[in-house]
Amino acid sequence: MDTTYGKPETLIGTALAPLDWTRSVGLVLGFSLLIAAAAQVRIPTWPVPITGQTFAVLLTGALLGSRLGAATLIVYLLEGASGLPFFQGFNGGIHYFSGQTAGYLIAFPAAAYITGAFAEHGWDKRFWTAAAAMAIGSIVILLSGWAWLSQFMVPSVAFHAGVTKFILGDIVKILLAAAALPLGWKIVKKKSSE
Repeated sequence: MDTTYGKPETLIGTALAPLDWTRSVGLVLGFSLLIAAAAQVRIPTWPVPITGQTFAVLLTGALLGSRLGAATLIVYLLEGASGLPFFQGFNGGIHYFSGQTAGYLIAFPAAAYITGAFAEHGWDKRFWTAAAAMAIGSIVILLSGWAWLSQFMVPSVAFHAGVTKFILGDIVKILLAAAALPLGWKIVKKKSSE
């Protein structure tokens, strides 16, 4: 019985082909831990801290693809909501989905899905298209965060506090991740030709 599914359209899918359910579950759990670790890399700012989470979210989508990337983020959010210390500052709990950072959190699965869908269509193989795919995912996170934050303060203040101050950091994160993806493809192609 064949337990594999899907085509190896992403970097991880190609490197670990064939992806069966066991490997997929392992990837989901492993990447949820990566995101939890990235959440601990933070610069305290008000009202929302700058963290490495978005870097890990976008990279997860690009590496795992749309469905597996989104599933990983859903698992990550469930782990954090259940009280595991997976959110920034080694915190967790359901109350994070009613606080000021909730808009960012709830956008993570959509951002991973969108970034992963672009990667499945080859956008992760070149620097500029990988950067564009991740920028679109980042915009989804920032706009959702801003919309949610606008419930707590005037929308223009929320835009500055929840979007403007993150733009430079997001650009740096996107450029780093976008540089890594084409390099990863070169390594995988070289190993497969040996």
